[in-house]
Amino acid sequence: MGNFGAGVFKHLTQNRALLRERLGYEMSIGKIAVRDLGRDRGVDVPPQLLTTNWRELLDDSSTQIIVELMGQKEESLELILGAIERKKIVVTGNKALLAEHGKEIFESAFAHKVPVFFEAAVGGGIPIIKSIREAFIANHIQSVHGIVNGTSNYILTRMTEAGLGFKEALAEAQAAGYAEADPALDVNGGDAAHKAIILASLAYGFWVPPEKVFVEGIENISASDICFARQFGYRIKLLAILKANEGEIEVRVHPTLIPESHVLASVNGVFNAMAVKGDVVGESLFYGRGAGQDATSSAVISDIVEAADALQSPRRNLGFMPHGLYGTCKPIDQIVSEYYLRLTVDDRPGVIAQVAGILGALNIGISSILQPEAAEGEIVSLVLMIHRATNSQMTAALAQMEALECVKKQPRMIRVEHFS
Repeated sequence: MGNFGAGVFKHLTQNRALLRERLGYEMSIGKIAVRDLGRDRGVDVPPQLLTTNWRELLDDSSTQIIVELMGQKEESLELILGAIERKKIVVTGNKALLAEHGKEIFESAFAHKVPVFFEAAVGGGIPIIKSIREAFIANHIQSVHGIVNGTSNYILTRMTEAGLGFKEALAEAQAAGYAEADPALDVNGGDAAHKAIILASLAYGFWVPPEKVFVEGIENISASDICFARQFGYRIKLLAILKANEGEIEVRVHPTLIPESHVLASVNGVFNAMAVKGDVVGESLFYGRGAGQDATSSAVISDIVEAADALQSPRRNLGFMPHGLYGTCKPIDQIVSEYYLRLTVDDRPGVIAQVAGILGALNIGISSILQPEAAEGEIVSLVLMIHRATNSQMTAALAQMEALECVKKQPRMIRVEHFS
């Protein structure tokens, strides 16, 4: 019963009458596991409901639904698998656990015919899981483009709007409570990757192995990159990208230049948004708070209600339906994209020709070049917008460019997405 558990208890209690009227039955909380009985959680909980031994929840035969909000993996996995084995329906918001152990969890769920619900694992209070699983059930999901980490989005927003560097924007996010003391999973793309795996698994019918997902964070994005991107008409966002094409899928998370005219470019601060494209429904947009006690509580309570309905009307869909229409993840080297490329070079004759020669030899085209004015011989930025090429082509080009005498720092490459 940490921050999210306290929120779920608070809203279940405050909105008890509303839930009773809408559902036609009463739900009651039988037991709550805590680590510290004396901790103030901001809500009044009857002491008889509390225990420091979470296994008591498994052993209580009257408990029909287990809500797992412990926020780590080893004990959480033991609790979830133990609940499934005892035929108790599970509600969880544990994105890391699902991303890494979803296949194991749902194999057990199917073996015991027990549903597992996890709306809170992606997008906070945004109903993206139910939408992909239920509302878009008749659709081949052609693509999902998501801003799914509020911390990184806040940092990039402040870098864009206030001209801050990465370290300054991160410090501001930590001071405002939007970033943890250890922000690694948020800024290195790990948190967004967990969510991308869950969405891809739902959309494409198999649990995507984490090692098949390309992940890159925002730690190396500079104020210069933000500025140059805007000059070309783009914003930089940490984007989770899912795509399906002829049986293969792409699952990747990385900083991305997106056109300022696209709706995702205007998603700022700690907000999340996901653009979903289905072959039947077309394009849909989901927007809202992706984290926080209240948004997460809303999603968890929605799952609790669905779990209660499942107790009265058993279902075949146990939260995830596997199928074999897709089955392979395209390696990052084969993925085609457009690119932003920033080089730090000597400003002298022949530099652009050397760079263009490397790209031309690899059959890579240049769409635009930008170089700020400087006195000859100074160190300057050379920025190029690159036509569509494979990641392996660009990797080869970067290695050759870095070896040039005129290139003074490691080249910086950011992928570009036009949502076509």
